[in-house]
Amino acid sequence: MDGDFAADAPNHKWAGDITYIWTSEGWLYLAIILDLHSRRVVGWAVSDRMKKDLAIRALDMAVRLRQPPEGCLFHSDRGSQYCSYDYQKKLRAYGLRPSMSGKGNCYDNASVETFFKSMKAELIWRRSWPTRRHAEAAIFQYINGFYNTRRRHSYLGGISPLAFEAKVA
Repeated sequence: MDGDFAADAPNHKWAGDITYIWTSEGWLYLAIILDLHSRRVVGWAVSDRMKKDLAIRALDMAVRLRQPPEGCLFHSDRGSQYCSYDYQKKLRAYGLRPSMSGKGNCYDNASVETFFKSMKAELIWRRSWPTRRHAEAAIFQYINGFYNTRRRHSYLGGISPLAFEAKVA
């Protein structure tokens, strides 16, 4: 992808990654997909295991929501979930073009890592999570009730992802 993570329109470039959240029950893994045009979270899924189905469920959600055109670029790291045969088969079936970071290049997914850092600072690190279900409910509310709808982004000129999409539509 040559370090070009700007997108001139929605559904031209997406990026995905996985993070983890500690709960009293153990780890909760969160996979997200961002539209790089608006930085909107367009797909996400959680699980108690970091397997390929976690990444696939986030991808399925994003495709159902956005119905991207053939050739939409999908950027990820080289994690086993994204390199798996099943994941690559899904990308092809949806008409998405895979793009992966160079080995050891942590900067290629900066936009997704920025989302994770914001979510952890604004939500996750502020309290303890007795169950995975509590964390999942809070993440749902954060993404759908705050991040996409109200959180201001300097990258977007100080407006939320949904406001940005409405402005450029």
